[in-house]
Amino acid sequence: MSATRAAAAVNRFGLGAMPGELAAAGDPRGTLHAQLRRRPDLSPFAGLPDSLEILETQNEYRLQRRQMRDRKPATPSPAGAADRNAAAEDDIERNPMQQAIRRAAGDDLALRYRIAATTDMPFVERLVRFWSNHFAISIDKNQNRLLAAPMEREAIRPHVLGNFADLLTAVETHPGMLLYLDNAASVGDDSMLVRRLARRDSKRRLGLNENLAREVLELHTLGVDGGYAQQDVIELARAITGWSTPLPREMQQGQARSAFVFRAGAHEPGARTVLGKRYAEGGEAQGRAVLRDLAMHPATARHLGFKLARHFVADAPPPALVDAMAAAYLRSGGALTALYGAMIDHEASWSADARKFKTPEDFVISTMRAGGLRLDRQPRVLLRLLTSLGQPTFTPRSPAGFPDTAADWASGDALRKRLQAAAALAGQVQGRGKPFDLAVEALGAEAVQGAFADALRRAGSPQEGFALLFSSPAFQWRV
Repeated sequence: MSATRAAAAVNRFGLGAMPGELAAAGDPRGTLHAQLRRRPDLSPFAGLPDSLEILETQNEYRLQRRQMRDRKPATPSPAGAADRNAAAEDDIERNPMQQAIRRAAGDDLALRYRIAATTDMPFVERLVRFWSNHFAISIDKNQNRLLAAPMEREAIRPHVLGNFADLLTAVETHPGMLLYLDNAASVGDDSMLVRRLARRDSKRRLGLNENLAREVLELHTLGVDGGYAQQDVIELARAITGWSTPLPREMQQGQARSAFVFRAGAHEPGARTVLGKRYAEGGEAQGRAVLRDLAMHPATARHLGFKLARHFVADAPPPALVDAMAAAYLRSGGALTALYGAMIDHEASWSADARKFKTPEDFVISTMRAGGLRLDRQPRVLLRLLTSLGQPTFTPRSPAGFPDTAADWASGDALRKRLQAAAALAGQVQGRGKPFDLAVEALGAEAVQGAFADALRRAGSPQEGFALLFSSPAFQWRV
C-alpha cells in the first residue's frame, strides 16, 4: 500500500516520476506537505520581460509596422500595389523587433516546460498549471498573444501557496485577463469620460463590458450554480470599470509605470450592490473589496474544492472530500495551503478508485520526466506536438479552460495520435537503460506486472520497449 501511495504522490499529485523520484518519495503525504512549506522559486524567470515591457514592445512594434505599411517607394513599381504590399510584409517579417518578440515568447514557453520536466516540486508545479487553466486566457486573441505565460509567472506563481483572495486579485488586475475579457475598454455609462464625450457630441461610443465580471462569478469564484443573478454581473462590471492597461500614447511618452492602470475617469460612480451586500463608492478599492468577499463566499469554497478534487483525485470526486476541503478553506480564511492540505489528508484522495486520465500536456511532460527528454530545446517542435495532440499551449476554446475529464481526451482519434507520439518520443530516449527498468522507475513495481512486464522484457529494441511503455494504459493514467 505504501508503494502504491508513493506512486500516487508522484504520478497523480505530481507530474510523473523521474528516475529515482519514486524511491525517494518516502511518506507520500509528508512529501506533498513538505512541498507546500517551501516558497515558490521565481528566480528562473528573473531574466524575462515583465508585462509592461511586453506591452511597450508590442506598441512600438505596431508603430513600426504602421510606418512600414505607409511607406511609399521612391519610384512607382510596375508590378503595382500588390507587389508593394508584399514587399512591406517581407520587411515586417524581417523586422528585428518582431524577431526579438518571437524569441522572447519562445524562451518564456521553453522555460515553462523545462521547469515542469526537471522540478523537484512537481506537486506545486501541477498546482500552478491547475490555476493557470482555472483562470484561462487564450493566446489566439491577438491583444494578449504574449501575455498568457507572463500572467502565469507574475500573477499565479507568486500566490499559488498564499491566500486565494490575493491570487484572485492578482489575476483579475493582470493585463492578460483585462485584455482577454475586454475589461480594459469597459467604461461606466455615467462616468466622467462618457459625460465629457457627450458634451463634445462625439460619435464615439463607449460603454460597460460585462465579460470579465461574468467570468469572475461563473468560473473564477462562485461557479455557475453559485447563486448570483444577472444584476450581480452588471454591478460587479460597474465596480471594476476603469481597471485597464496603459494607452499607446502613455507608453510612447514613457508615462506608463505599471501594466495595470486604474482610470478614475472611466469608473462608474456610486455605490454597488453585489450578492446583497452594498459597497460604497471607493474608486479602484470598490472592485477589490467585492473580490475579497467573493473569495470567502461558501459557494466559492465548494467550487474551488470540487475543481481541485476533480483534477487531482477523480472525474467525479467524492462529495465528502469536497465538503472537507471547502470547510478547511473557510476556517483558514481562504488559505490555499489549507485547501490543498485537506485534500492530501483525506482518505478518499488515496482510494483505489482515485485515478485521472492524462491530458496531452500531462502525457508529454511525464514522458519528458521519465525519458529525460529536453523537448524545451526545440519549443516550436514541442508546441506543434501539443497542438497535434489537441491541447495547444495557452489556447483553450473558451474562458472555461481545457476540460479535465477522461471523456474529453480519450476518443479513438486522440488515442491513435498518442500512439504515434509515443513512438516518436521513444526514439529520443537516450541512456535510460532497459525499458522494463525504466517502467518500474516511472510507474512503480506494482504497476509493471504480468503481460505488460513480459512485453517490455521481450521488446525487439529499447526504442520499441520505450514506445510500449509510453503508450501503455498504465502510463496514460495518473494513478
